[in-house]
Amino acid sequence: MSATDTNAASPPRMHWGLLLAAAGMLMITMGARQTTGLFVAPIHQSTGIGIAAISFALAIGQFTWGAVQPIFGAIADKRGSTGVLVFGGLLLALGLGLTPLMPSQWGLMFTLGLLTAAGAGAGSFSILIGATAQQLAPEKRSFAAGFINAGGSLGQFVFAPIVQLVISVAGWASAMYTLAVASLLAIPLAWPLRRKTALTHAAGAPASAIGDITLRQQISIALRDRSYWMLHIGFFTCGVHIAFLVTHLPGEIALCGLPASVSAVSIALIGLFNVAGSLAAGALGQRYRMKWILAVMYASRAVMIALYLMAPPTPLTFYVFAAALGFTWLATVPPTAGLVGKLFGPRYLGTLFGLTLLSHQLGGFFGAWLGGIALEKSGDYSWMWYGDMALAVIAAVAHVPIREKSPKVALAPA
Repeated sequence: MSATDTNAASPPRMHWGLLLAAAGMLMITMGARQTTGLFVAPIHQSTGIGIAAISFALAIGQFTWGAVQPIFGAIADKRGSTGVLVFGGLLLALGLGLTPLMPSQWGLMFTLGLLTAAGAGAGSFSILIGATAQQLAPEKRSFAAGFINAGGSLGQFVFAPIVQLVISVAGWASAMYTLAVASLLAIPLAWPLRRKTALTHAAGAPASAIGDITLRQQISIALRDRSYWMLHIGFFTCGVHIAFLVTHLPGEIALCGLPASVSAVSIALIGLFNVAGSLAAGALGQRYRMKWILAVMYASRAVMIALYLMAPPTPLTFYVFAAALGFTWLATVPPTAGLVGKLFGPRYLGTLFGLTLLSHQLGGFFGAWLGGIALEKSGDYSWMWYGDMALAVIAAVAHVPIREKSPKVALAPA
């Protein structure tokens, strides 16, 4: 047996160094980004900027984070991810560091809405999952996406209590500077991701993903695919849910007369339980159709919100709600990225998944912004909760017609 035959027969390796670096980077960028809701009340109290104005700045950040990902994803697909990831770490640190120096609505729009969000986007899902998918066999990609995604959730769990502690002891400006320094730790993690060994000719890969197809041709194919648009509908809904909660859950807790520590613990619990949810979604995606995993996740959110609205406003209610919702929080990422890879292959996954994240963050813009408007207009978030439930049902139904072969059928040629 030749060396070539031996390599072909040996089982594909899981590149743990690669996955740990990607998960570590996402831990930092998402940890810094997903704790911004803890700053809303302190910035409002310190500067007098209205809640709606702060929410709008964060809403711009939600959209920017999504808008830059297909751009950075395309650059990473063509030239490699290292430069993109290093630039993102520097930009994230700059935006966080400048925020306390520009305490106005326009300043927050520039620092948190543009710089910080763009930096976090350059080191986020589409670039990291795209970079690793090109170096892994198809059957390993679902688990890898879940593992990387769990790193982002772990960042939320770790960063939330630290940020709240620093805010309580030294003020929100010191907490921002702390996050700026922490974000620089992401830069060395770009080095293990420097390789670009594309496995685009794997057996069973879609025809559109094989050969010399250009990025423009691949995007054109994707935009004509109904299943791809159904994924966009689901991710738009997910963006509304996550941005509303990460921005306004502390405000909801404050309306119930509970201390800020409940907010920090709740956000941390969301991150902790999403570690389990992300790993579970990545593992289940190797055995079951990912469209059904997504449909169940979105439907469960409608049920969880309904149960929360019927429960008494106690710390335990928020902790249970955060844990239950956290299990599906960003666990939608591995199956969504996996479906994009199944439909179109890994060659331009950074770009195509980046476009679905743009839909996610378009929803995030409305989730963050409308939450602030709801509070100022009606004094609570009631109609946002009802809207979230309706969107969850729509997203669950939208995934049913997605075309997807079972994992066993898809892996049979290999």
